[in-house]
Amino acid sequence: MSKSRCPDAAYFVGVDVGTGSARAALVAADGRVEEQAVEAIKTWTPEPHYYEQSSEDIWNAICRVVKLVIAGVNKQQVKGIGFDATCSLVILGENGTPLTVSRSGSSEQNIILWMDHRAEQETAEINGGKHPLLQYVGGQVSLEMEIPKLLWLKRHLPTTYKGIWRAFDLPDFLTWRATEVDTRSLCSVVCKWNYDAAAYSWNEEFLRDADLEELTREKFSALGSDVQPPGKPVGKGLSQRAASELGLEMGTVVSTSLIDAHAGALGMFGCQADKNNKGVKDNDDVQGKMALIAGTSTCHMSITRDACFAQGVWGPYQDAIIPGYFLNEGGQSIAGHLLDHVLKTHECYLELSSKLGGDKYIYQHLNKLLPKLAAQRGLSNLNFLTQDIHVWPDLHGNRSPVADATLRGMLSGLDMTRGVESLAIKYLAFTQALAYGTRHIIENLYQHKRSAFQTLLFCGGLAKNPLYVQCHADICNLPALIPDEQEMVLVGAAALGAAASGHYDSLESASKAMGGTGQLLEPNPETMELHNRKYRVFLKLLEHQRQYRDIMQGEI
Repeated sequence: MSKSRCPDAAYFVGVDVGTGSARAALVAADGRVEEQAVEAIKTWTPEPHYYEQSSEDIWNAICRVVKLVIAGVNKQQVKGIGFDATCSLVILGENGTPLTVSRSGSSEQNIILWMDHRAEQETAEINGGKHPLLQYVGGQVSLEMEIPKLLWLKRHLPTTYKGIWRAFDLPDFLTWRATEVDTRSLCSVVCKWNYDAAAYSWNEEFLRDADLEELTREKFSALGSDVQPPGKPVGKGLSQRAASELGLEMGTVVSTSLIDAHAGALGMFGCQADKNNKGVKDNDDVQGKMALIAGTSTCHMSITRDACFAQGVWGPYQDAIIPGYFLNEGGQSIAGHLLDHVLKTHECYLELSSKLGGDKYIYQHLNKLLPKLAAQRGLSNLNFLTQDIHVWPDLHGNRSPVADATLRGMLSGLDMTRGVESLAIKYLAFTQALAYGTRHIIENLYQHKRSAFQTLLFCGGLAKNPLYVQCHADICNLPALIPDEQEMVLVGAAALGAAASGHYDSLESASKAMGGTGQLLEPNPETMELHNRKYRVFLKLLEHQRQYRDIMQGEI
């Protein structure tokens, strides 16, 4: 904390709660991340596909990291704070006490994590009702969303369900905990709770049809009756209790929140290509950008002035990130986690890990090895190594655009190759498959008359992998922009505080002022024909998987 800072400068704190950690950053008004800190949070996995967390554990971790990042500035210089988090379900009883969501009965475990798949049956039943509101989630609610999880609680933990005082999305829990004011971000409720943004209200009919009529009582108090767009101040700012816990001044402006991926998109929508990149054209139109927040999973965010209804892609969500725009949200349930799985289940993993000293270095080693393998085989580009190897990557189901959680992975083209060479080529094939999945989402949007994209933007752990980014540029035939500031989720969270405090007159202007610049990777025309052909095979794999199921079920 030895940096020299102007004593009159304005700073903003961004807080991001991901799947495995809580992070905070001190961010300058131009989007520069001055300080950041991270702390792990607990996750319980009591049964297969069950993932639970603790709201108190998360809040305590936030308090520790915020205190660390603000240690070098005067409290009065921190003009606002913004929170983002995973779209996980937080259950509280009277007086805000945690209520268990676990069969273990532990009250500490009061969060059902976003990636928890326990509510598969409830999800199918809600989708079977075919309520018109489902058109805003690509035709089907996802089992990652909150309404199916609440129905699961009603059926399997009725005591918890009957004791609910408030059911929060995790980002909204954080603003409530910071201010003691119960508001909900439009981002959370419209994207994950089937809130009717067009009517600006909860839909009683939808909740009754989902067998959750109890949630309509007392003006939807358990779900929240005060819904505000992102970037708006919440109450009178930090409560005395929260200010003391965070090390900030009481009354510091707190913004309505965003889901974590959406905060990354907010930060990136304002990013521009560095003018030093040759041939770069200014692209100030946020509608021409798709932001990929690529970590454990990947979210594909794009916004338009006019609503785009695309089957299998969530949205259009009105005002969910930037007021005045509709959000479409695609995604892949696993991305970084998929590549880690490929790596850690290979026979070479333990040897490489011992030799190289960690997963990051293994990926770097494989990225350097692939061009050498291509050269040894007389290939002009490493992508040709997988000409006969084809992957459908949905080992954990498909979020977009198929919207089928029961889909599984497929791999065609196995041979007897062993050792690190086989790992490198398999890793390449799965990395390409993730990019084909992104192309599948983009082409589905185009089929629903979405205007063409000009740029892909990347942040998150996978954005640091040049192979992953270049495969996307080549396969989607779009330039890829990597922000110079890597922590764009934290920048997006801080931009919320900057807008809510009035430092910028709107969330869009905060995004453009704080988005910074980035480096552009152009698609390689040499591989276009290869990828066009492999993409056709990619779609055939989906067709074949469905045919195999029909055969096994006796339908053909």
